[in-house]
Order: sequence, then structure tokens, then C-alpha cells
Amino acid sequence: MKSYSSGILKLEPTRVWRAYKGGRLLEEWHSTPNPQDGNFPEEWVASAITARNPGREGIPEEGLSRVSIPGGGPLLKDLLEQDPISFLGREHFEKYGSSMAVLVKLIDSLSRLIIQVHPDKEFAKSVFSSDYGKTEAWYIIGGRQIDGQDPYVLIGFKPGMTKKTWRTLFEKQDIKGMLNSLNKLSVKPGDVYLIEGGVPHAIGAGCFLIEIQEPTDYTLRVERRTQQGIVFPDEHCHQGSGFERMFDCFHYDCYTKAEVIKRWRLSPKLLSQDRSAEHWALIDGEATELFAMQKVTVRQGFTQRLDDRYCIAVIAEGKGSIGSGDDKLDVGRGDLLFIPACLDTIHFEASGEPLEAVLCFPPK
Repeated sequence: MKSYSSGILKLEPTRVWRAYKGGRLLEEWHSTPNPQDGNFPEEWVASAITARNPGREGIPEEGLSRVSIPGGGPLLKDLLEQDPISFLGREHFEKYGSSMAVLVKLIDSLSRLIIQVHPDKEFAKSVFSSDYGKTEAWYIIGGRQIDGQDPYVLIGFKPGMTKKTWRTLFEKQDIKGMLNSLNKLSVKPGDVYLIEGGVPHAIGAGCFLIEIQEPTDYTLRVERRTQQGIVFPDEHCHQGSGFERMFDCFHYDCYTKAEVIKRWRLSPKLLSQDRSAEHWALIDGEATELFAMQKVTVRQGFTQRLDDRYCIAVIAEGKGSIGSGDDKLDVGRGDLLFIPACLDTIHFEASGEPLEAVLCFPPK
């Protein structure tokens, strides 16, 4: 097989079925003719993780990313398993093996996602025998009004919630009561939120965002039916943990809206700025040690050192090129890239208009 680790890999878009609707903004972003909403509102980026979808267990490669070459490229997962040190870095391999330790998604929600929780590391280890929980973070890149309502998210229990009350709301399927138990926050492009494992949440209607997370698809659901009428079997609510354990997954700490913003809305930090480029840390080690996200706006040129650490790049706006050594790729809005750790540096150049790239990194 061709050695792919010597250069930057452009990836095929990997759309994933979900029980909620969306995807039109995602298709507009890709300049897809006749963009439509449907049940493929997510695009997984540089993914080596298989999606967990009720009724779609017969699609074993759903969620897995492929290299984009004429005739169809290999699965990224296969490349990582064949040469994990070149692709992921020696230190990464020594700690995580061939696992990427992160998953990146693009999400466009026409409808509100169901109220859910993801496991923290302790719950994931004890219940799912997984080394990873599902702490995640959202970087809002766009949105739209739905039925006259601005984009919003739901995060964390309001003051007064208890495990007994939450279970009663679930057993009654009191959706209004559950929604009223969570903090609702309007969001706009540029906002960044960290969602720790155990924190109840839901992405509201109208959000277009990049999500970075631990590499699992464990989602525990307290709504048995989606807004489109899809009914979840028990197994897909508790993910095999059973309902008794499912309610142990939630953290019952309570917060006001102001406390949610103070605790989980992150403030981007300017790393460097000159006439050529601006470089921002969106998520850094002070926020979490599980992953990192940066943004670079290139007006002329910008060079990023990798330091034996791979990078997942999403070209959010503009056009230009990205290269390393003699390897150079023309890129534009909507392009998805995997940059192997064995490359020492990468260099961005803008072409006419500014080039904006979101860079996602695994744990150090």
C-alpha cells in the first residue's frame, strides 16, 4: 500500500445518520447543490470510531473516515493501525496505542437534540469497560433561527435538582419538566463551551458547530421519543448499563445560568498576531487535558510546529494552501485534513481572501 504518512491527507466527508434532523447549513458550507435538511446532520472528521445508531448496526463502517483520492482511498483507521507511530506520534502511541484519543464532528441541528448525558472516565471504565468517557466541547461557527428562535444550548441542572426528582421526570416522560430543569443559553459564532462527562445537556435547534470529544459514542438518553417520533428501545436509552446505573451517570451538581457561563464557557486566548496571521487557543490545557483546539486566521502566511503531535484541520472559511516540506495541497472552505505527527511543521498560505482553519489536537 502507498505510504500515506509522508504527507497531509485530505479526507472524504463522512456523514452520519442521527435521530434528529439537520444538515442544510453543513451542505451550504460545502457548497453542495440544493442543500437539504435530513437525518444526516453530522459529519465526522478524521474518525476511527464507528457510530452507534439504533437499527443501523448492519452498517459497520458508518462514521469511519476515508482518505480522499480518485477511486476511493483507504480507511484512516486502517492506516493508523498499520503505522501508528508515524501518524500519531511516538509519545502518543506509547500512551494510547493506535487510538486517536479524540473525535471531531461538525453538527448542524434543525431540531433540538434529545436531553442526554455522556459518561465521565470513571463511569465509562466501570460500566462500559472503556478507557474513554465522553467529555466534549463545542465551538459555534454559525447558526440560524428556527421558528423565530435564536440558536441555543442546554447545559447543567438548575438549582434544586435531585436524583429522585430527575428519575421521576423520566418515568413520567415529563419533557417540559426536564427541559425546564436545565439552563438554556443563547449562542453565537465564536462561543466555546466545555461539556464534562456527567453533565446533562442538549444542543438546541439552529446550532452549527465543531465538536471535539473523547473518542466514544456513548449517549445515555432520558427522552424515549425524538421530536420526529423515533422511539428509542430501552437499550438505546441506557446503552446496556440498565436504568439503575443510567441515573448514576448524571452529576447532580446544580448551577445558575451565570455559574454555567463562568464554569464552562471558555474565553479564546490570543497566542500571536501580526499582519500575516492571528493565532488563537480556543481550548487549552487550563480548560481540559483531554484535547485542544486552536484557530488560525491567515491573511498571508502562518507556520505551525507539530512537535510529534498529529493535527486534524477543518478549513472553516476562505481558500489557499497548506504544506509541509515539498508537499502542498490547495484547500478551501469545507476541506477536512489529517496531518500526521511525523511532519515537523505545516505552513498555511492564503489566496486572496483570509483563510480560517480550526486545528484540533489530541491530549499532550
